[in-house]
Amino acid sequence: MAKERSRKRVPDNRLGQYADGRALDQVQYLECKIILKPDRFNSRDSFWEFAKVVKKAAKASDVGYSSRDFEGDRPQIREVVFLDTADFRFYNNAFILRRRVPFQDGFPVGDPEIVFKFRHPDLGKSAKTDVRPRIDGDYRIKFKAEALPLKDQTGSLRMLFSHNVEFPLSHVHEGNRTSMDTIVRVLPALGKLKKFKGENVELVNHTIVEEVLQDIAMLDFGKGVGAKANVAIWRTRGDHLPLVGEFAFQIKFKKRSDLAGKSMKRAEQFFVTLQDLAGPWLLLGATKTGIVYRLKGNPPQAHE
Repeated sequence: MAKERSRKRVPDNRLGQYADGRALDQVQYLECKIILKPDRFNSRDSFWEFAKVVKKAAKASDVGYSSRDFEGDRPQIREVVFLDTADFRFYNNAFILRRRVPFQDGFPVGDPEIVFKFRHPDLGKSAKTDVRPRIDGDYRIKFKAEALPLKDQTGSLRMLFSHNVEFPLSHVHEGNRTSMDTIVRVLPALGKLKKFKGENVELVNHTIVEEVLQDIAMLDFGKGVGAKANVAIWRTRGDHLPLVGEFAFQIKFKKRSDLAGKSMKRAEQFFVTLQDLAGPWLLLGATKTGIVYRLKGNPPQAHE
């Protein structure tokens, strides 16, 4: 019964194809996230305070925990911005468009990364949404089952299915990258949301997010199934207003049947146990993206 429960959380999705005949993408990642109150994170040490809670949950769930490879690491810094229409048309239709820029020693490094996703509780809708971009260059599809606590209580989980594509900004060659004409050409899935010629997108709530992320441990669920765990804080760039925190770990699997193993059941038990132990830290009923969209008191009609 436990094996079937684990499998049913990610339903079978092997049938179907996109308009060009390509088979539908399959879920190959399980990402578990717990949203945290931001005010508890005010220094690097606070990441390691939460790591103590994670370690306690791991011990209670018979999950291996090792932090030795990360204790000397400095937090990673990334800048994150979300792009949408003024009326939040993307987000209201379960799309998320964001740009990420990593920083090192105070300076941006590498090519800014575009992340485009369709995230919805219905696996079929997520799978059938073709997120592939029209660009001259490589891109990476990541189809994830995202586990979150229930919106109003601990002790279980709810699932969202996030169909993602990632590619470098340099693969978009148009000069006006905030034009809907450009965005629809690069991301055809958004074509139905364009309203008029000359339309543009803008930064959601005029907010630039600074992400501070600390890898804290490797988790070992047994049978070769493991994951890196991290804790992050999002705050606004400029005034450093704390927005939201998050604990997360991600497991990659090759086939759906892998979800039925004891290791995945142990991962689920760990995730539920951590919710109970982390009570004072928890922020239920939220996502990081949702917090940014609600900053100005104008809540969108989200599917999260």
